[in-house]
Amino acid sequence: MNVSAILRQKGRAVTTAHPDTPLVEIANKLAAKRIGAIVIVGAGGEICGIVSERDVIRALATSGASSLKEPVAQTMTRQVVTCLETDTLDELMAMMTARRFRHLPVVTDGALVGIVSIGDVVKHHVAEVEMEATAMRDYITHS
Repeated sequence: MNVSAILRQKGRAVTTAHPDTPLVEIANKLAAKRIGAIVIVGAGGEICGIVSERDVIRALATSGASSLKEPVAQTMTRQVVTCLETDTLDELMAMMTARRFRHLPVVTDGALVGIVSIGDVVKHHVAEVEMEATAMRDYITHS
């Protein structure tokens, strides 16, 4: 299974914000939508960062409540790691584990086309393993 299969099931909607958005708006959006990360895009739609719940907590721990008034550009991760629709679940799991992050924007021809979370990857991996186990049981039973 690959990223395009995940996006077919979950959809391609991505919550985005601009770099000048105050961090408090980002925190409110994360809470309201019950999501873990927001992709930060420039005026032309290009990815210029990503901000997660962890980033918000770090900003609060470092700078206190005043950080909530600052633009998200001061808090976001600028070196955004992305994936392709052709990447496999195994590749995503390895990348997310090694780099210790939980959200990967999906890019096709330089354009943001979706986002995949560790929860999406685990859900689909479990389904894949269950399907293989069922196929194996059926094979053994009917042989």
